[in-house]
Amino acid sequence: MDGKPPPAVLTIAGSDSSGGAGIQADLKAFTAFGCYGMSVITALTAQNTTGVQGVHPSPPEFVEQQLHSVLSDIPVQGIKTGMLFDAENTRAVARALKAHYIHASQVPPLVVDPVCVSTSGHTLLAPGAVQVLIDELCPLATLITPNKAEAELLLSQKGEDVHIATLEDMISAAEKLLALGSKAVLVKGGHVELTFADVEKVAAARTDLTVVREELLAENMEILQVHEQDIASRSLVVDVLRESEKTTLFVSPRIDSNSTHGTGCTLSAVLASLLAKGLPLVEATRQATSFTHVGIETAFSVGRGHGPLNHLHALMPRLIPPPTASNPHPLTRILIQSAAQTWKEYVEHDFVKQLAQGTLPRESFLHFIKQDYLYLKYYARAYGLLVAKSSTYSSIQSATQTIVNVINEVATHKAFCAQWGISEAELAATPESPSTTAYGAFLLDTGLQGDSAKLIMALAACLLGYGEVGLWLKKEAAKPNSWVTLQGNVYLKWIEDYSGEQYQTAVKLGLETIEALAVADPPNELRFQEWCAIWEKCTRLERGFWDASMKLQ
Repeated sequence: MDGKPPPAVLTIAGSDSSGGAGIQADLKAFTAFGCYGMSVITALTAQNTTGVQGVHPSPPEFVEQQLHSVLSDIPVQGIKTGMLFDAENTRAVARALKAHYIHASQVPPLVVDPVCVSTSGHTLLAPGAVQVLIDELCPLATLITPNKAEAELLLSQKGEDVHIATLEDMISAAEKLLALGSKAVLVKGGHVELTFADVEKVAAARTDLTVVREELLAENMEILQVHEQDIASRSLVVDVLRESEKTTLFVSPRIDSNSTHGTGCTLSAVLASLLAKGLPLVEATRQATSFTHVGIETAFSVGRGHGPLNHLHALMPRLIPPPTASNPHPLTRILIQSAAQTWKEYVEHDFVKQLAQGTLPRESFLHFIKQDYLYLKYYARAYGLLVAKSSTYSSIQSATQTIVNVINEVATHKAFCAQWGISEAELAATPESPSTTAYGAFLLDTGLQGDSAKLIMALAACLLGYGEVGLWLKKEAAKPNSWVTLQGNVYLKWIEDYSGEQYQTAVKLGLETIEALAVADPPNELRFQEWCAIWEKCTRLERGFWDASMKLQ
């Protein structure tokens, strides 16, 4: 907490006796996002993970009384509605809100989740209530959050015969639903099977569209892509946010799970919490969809049917999330994203591009290969320090294997130089450039400080970066009419070496090492910032290495 009282957020919904949905899910979500939760109960349910066995609605006048009690005493900063049960209760909610907030502009952020059917298929909203919800609540709403079936039902009430089966259908439905009066519409995509090809097709055709890939790999992450499921083959969930002038797609991998009970309740509750805190709608939606995704992926088994997601995952204080099936390399993703611009400048450096086209001047490559030969001695010695700091045979073996890999890489450098008429004696006699000395000294200094984790971070940028460059060039070369020239390229062997199996095996070992470190010894805030700073500095030093070879410094 920052010293300010937590925002007070109100849920107006039904009670789920099994705890996975309704006000129980909402209150958990409010707490997870640091809000003070309150509830107005529209109906009691007897239900569990296998279904709803009974519903007992609250009398409309009691719904109004609950609302009056809360609103007359506590300054509410966010509201969400869920299961309202029938037309009378829906009118009661709208009537109470309008009585308290004289003008619609005074209503705090209101998220309307038009709950119609439970996950198990039980009807939760009487048919007559849909029109009341459209006429009375939607015009007050900041956001409505229908799923596929709910979007179709709402539009059918307006005479629209809509069947949502594609991403284009979802976007069209969101645009039409905006006419119901809310400031924005989020059409949830959990029941629409899509692929990344569908997303790319739509994104290419529309200039008003933004794609948020929160749970997917970003650019310059080829080293992770080769070890994770290919995005082209994955089934995706795409949530479509439509505002008055723009559309945003939130894309995440589909998770095959039975732990989906209460996902809609949770999503809308998180949105209400974040809007109450003053976050912009797009950022609130990004965080809410991500929270829900991780909640499903980290869910523990509850009951014999559709269990709930894990509302507690955000309460487990970890700066680095645990590895999961859809994100097995969380620390590496965070490191790359923390220095995204520097990493991109390193991976897609002009040195790399000219090398890939075969136009890199001979003197630039020779300067690089000589300096890299000298640098690798520092690199191997730093791994020797890591061996000395290792306390298990497996970590000793891992660091020792990397030294062996470095020795093999040195042999490759000797072979390169021999092709250009440079002997091993000439290599060894080459004076170190300032960039080589600076980088090597930083590695050894980090290694002598006593923290093996910091040394691992310092060593990773080189290992992973060259693997990324090799795979990026390999991918670019495979494209039609590629700018990469392989045939007749004097630097072809360099590209093949760093994209090849032997080096990528070393990269895989490096990825496993740093991810295992984060799991075994999760860092506190200060230590984590040190890791990110070391990663960024070594990425900068790597970029400077190539700058020097291009005579840019």
